[in-house]
Amino acid sequence: MIVRSFKDIEGTDRHVRAESGTWESKRIVLAKERVGFSLHETILYAGTETSMWYANHVEAVVCTRGEAELTDRETGTTYTITPGTMYLLDGHERHTLRVKEDFHCICVFNPPVTGREDHDENGVYPLLTEPEEV
Repeated sequence: MIVRSFKDIEGTDRHVRAESGTWESKRIVLAKERVGFSLHETILYAGTETSMWYANHVEAVVCTRGEAELTDRETGTTYTITPGTMYLLDGHERHTLRVKEDFHCICVFNPPVTGREDHDENGVYPLLTEPEEV
């Protein structure tokens, strides 16, 4: 059994800040836990825009605080995301998040991330893995 809090991981290597400066994420469950998913608390900052494409992952996001506009770049459809709203990127959709008010969310990734990922020039997280235990 693992018990840890987001506060416990502040300032550790599980507390990741994007090179772009648009978000930070506390990765409370990672690939090294070997449970088949990763779990994060992420904050995207007001006034920013982040384009993403999880070509290698499926992501579910639940907004807990703030507001953002989510645009599905595949269809052009735009959604307002507010507390209690979930979106699931089950088709590896290219998407853009325009943050109106600091956007706090809980994210689940499958396959799990390692904690070392950051978006590349296409908004993609590389598919990194942890070494097999011997």
